[in-house]
Amino acid sequence: MRPTRTDPTTRAGEAPVISYHGTEPENALIPGHTTESGGVKVIAALFRGLVSYDAVDAHPRNAVAESIETADSAEFTIRLKPGWTFHDGTPVTASSFVDAWNFTAHGPNKMQAASFLSHIEGFEEVNAPESKIAELSGLKVVDDLTFVVRLSAPFSEFPVTLGCSAFFPLPKAFFEDREAYEAHPIGNGAFRFVSREREKYILLERYEGYAGDDKPHIGGVEFRVYRDLGDAYHDVMADKLDYLDVTPYWALEGNRYQRDLPGRTHDRTYLGIQTVSFPLYDSRYADRRVRQAISMSIDRVKLIDRIFQGHQVPADGLVPPAVSGRAENQGGELCGYHPQRAKELFDETGFEGEIELTSNVDSPNQPWMEEICASVTEALGVPCRFVPIPTMGEFRRKLNAQEVTALFRSGWIADYPSIENFLTPMYRTGASDNVGKYSNPEVDALLSAADRSPDREQAWARYQQAERMILEDMPTIPVWYQSTLSAWSTRLRDVQPNPFRELDLYSVTVAEPDESPA
Repeated sequence: MRPTRTDPTTRAGEAPVISYHGTEPENALIPGHTTESGGVKVIAALFRGLVSYDAVDAHPRNAVAESIETADSAEFTIRLKPGWTFHDGTPVTASSFVDAWNFTAHGPNKMQAASFLSHIEGFEEVNAPESKIAELSGLKVVDDLTFVVRLSAPFSEFPVTLGCSAFFPLPKAFFEDREAYEAHPIGNGAFRFVSREREKYILLERYEGYAGDDKPHIGGVEFRVYRDLGDAYHDVMADKLDYLDVTPYWALEGNRYQRDLPGRTHDRTYLGIQTVSFPLYDSRYADRRVRQAISMSIDRVKLIDRIFQGHQVPADGLVPPAVSGRAENQGGELCGYHPQRAKELFDETGFEGEIELTSNVDSPNQPWMEEICASVTEALGVPCRFVPIPTMGEFRRKLNAQEVTALFRSGWIADYPSIENFLTPMYRTGASDNVGKYSNPEVDALLSAADRSPDREQAWARYQQAERMILEDMPTIPVWYQSTLSAWSTRLRDVQPNPFRELDLYSVTVAEPDESPA
């Protein structure tokens, strides 16, 4: 069933509210506890960080920050622009960032994005599960608009990371009454929270006190939760939904979308990769030859042609094109289709039983997962089946509880445009999105060495070396580099999908009622 919360022509004051396809966020809307796409999309509208990323090419630029200065890539002085406020009218200060970062880093708080702060001095002590130390030694408030960040080692990519939601500020109200905040989140971004009904919608309206120079034209946005992507697609066709950031695979068949939505779609590559990961806490997948064999049993080209009509690019590594530091063909043979070699390797392992794949199905994952199963069965001669999980929220909860024993969908969209972001969050031991529990001390050491390299090209070389080592272990199978076909209603204008697969809410406009579509 599709939600029927409001008509998309709802207006907030004089400016129209648009409706936007979404998925139910996994957790409460706390920046440091939000790492999945459904929640991040909402957080990005509610908050603004020290930097933001260009809607066309993801180039970072200062937002709340007036300046970010360093002499050695180990200590940074950050000065804020005056005049920024939270949605409750309280000022955004240096303490708003420092307090939020300390809270996110503190181990007993169990924030999922904590590891993004791991470069800051004192993180290991603060992040311990039962730590009594609640403040990072590397953070110091100088005055209301200035704070200093001292890292445990030089990290030249640090300023680029600061547009990630883990680094967003929090208001005093959060610390005074977290329960009240979770019921009514308070950000500092261009849109403020109005209301929410779980599994149905989240409604935001434009914040007139927003201090950014990129003020939106729309009056608000309603994120609508759909269990079936097909319903969302048909609602866009019928002008009952304004924006859909990913269309169903069947809409690509015979270019159907061009007939259904003439002039209302956009196909673009973005900073993302689709992968399938192994639950390494399950002993059946302890032998890396099993993992390598399954990777080489997947006919990526056939999958992309059959399911996407050629609209994706087969992955040759873990880092998509256009990301700083990427090297080509890092996976070599292991990312190619070699069924004979795959079966020989698989048979050597003595693997017993069937192979299962799983994913949430409130996004369009079932068709391509079933195609992978067919390819695996054909190449390896072992039964493979897809096991659906209804929603993203349930899928993530099961993953975090280690209840998933099947290979699981594990795509990644960049938090910030750097090779480091495609490695550290998923493959460093204990990292925030390392839900398969991969661990290799040599990889950890290479990532740490790359982080400490003051020269970016030297750092990239070490990240690339770590990537090759991860691919040899194959805890995660690269399948394709992401592109997306987005679609919108006849009333939207100036539609710009950004490199993170989200609609740029700052530039989009809505046509006047008597204006015909372009």
